Parts: sequence; C-alpha cells; structure tokens
Amino acid sequence: MFTGIVEQQGVITALERNEEGGRLRVRAPELATHLAISSSIAVNGCCLTVVEKSAEEFCADLSGETLRRTSFGEMREEAVVNLERPLTAGKEFGGHFVQGHVDGVGRVARLAQEGANWWLAVRVPEDLGRYVAMKGSISLDGISLTVAGWRDGVVETAIIPYTYEHTNIKRMALGDAVNVECDILAKYIERLLEARGEQPMARLTVERLMDQGF
Repeated sequence: MFTGIVEQQGVITALERNEEGGRLRVRAPELATHLAISSSIAVNGCCLTVVEKSAEEFCADLSGETLRRTSFGEMREEAVVNLERPLTAGKEFGGHFVQGHVDGVGRVARLAQEGANWWLAVRVPEDLGRYVAMKGSISLDGISLTVAGWRDGVVETAIIPYTYEHTNIKRMALGDAVNVECDILAKYIERLLEARGEQPMARLTVERLMDQGF
C-alpha cells in the first residue's frame, strides 16, 4: 500500500524485455541503501519487488502482465521514474490509498503552464472512465492527484511547482505513456453493486447509493 507521495526520482539504467517478462534496473542512490531484498517499491506507481540491490541501484522483475498493463512495455533506458516506499505504521498519511496495481496506460494530452503552476491532462483508457469523479483522487505515474477537470475521456489535474520539480512530470511530453490507477473506493462500490445483481454504472449519485443501502 502506498500514498502517491513521491519520495525520490530514479533513473532506469537497464530494461530487459522478452515474451515472458523482463527485468528493470534503477539507479537511486538516496533510496537504494534503505531497501532490502524482497522489499516492495512503487516505480511510476507500479508495485514491484526488489530482487537485487547495491548501494546505488536496485533490480525488479517484470511479469508479462506488468509489461502489458503498464508503461514499462515501451519505456527506455535513462528514463526518469517516480519512486515511493510502502506506507508504514506511524507514517504521515498524505495523498490517498494507492495499491500500486496499475489499471491501464493513459496518454499525456496537455501540459501547460499557468502562472507558477501547471495543468496536466491525461487521456485515460475508455474502460476506466467510470471510476473518475470530479474532485476525486487518481494516481498518475504514482503521483496522487485530484481530478480538477473531466471531459471526453481526459482527466485534468493542477500541478503545483513542488510536484512539477520533484516528479517526472517536468519531463513529460505530448503522447507519453502514463500509468493510471483509479481510486480503490470506486472499484469496491462497483463490485458491491454487481454482487447485488446491478450492472456497472457510468455515474453514481448520492440518491442511488442511499437506495442501495450505503
């Protein structure tokens, strides 16, 4: 479990891929010394297991499913990635509950400056649109963000200067792949409704939830 508050940035030094999966190597000197073999770590929002480490780098294996579901299927060496260690007891809980289970790959539709801040727009896969809600939470490349705009399949989020400088957002370009994880609460509500014989709904209302006993 993660929070979507990026701790450090790392650099991919090797990314091997084959039909069955692959292996990722990331250079992150400030974080690597705090990791252990079998530790979990979120890399661009994807929960991975540390299988090898040194003082400056760590390695993680990638399954075929991970390559299909995430941006690792098209990333290259020297790419900058967002890193976060799992949430621990007693740690300040900012952001929102992020599992590190990427739902799909979105595409950068716009990155524009507005004064000292920025607007980031990402087109999300069509089947994930039902989980997006205005002022709700969404994880983009492992960053906990608030939905500030939602129209025609594009999520818009406001980016403050600190987030822009301390994540990979400043390196994003139009069309870049972005790992998308939707809020877990929306998924559980949908599953509960399905269990009651309901079909997934594109839009939930307070009245509808009350009718269902929530």
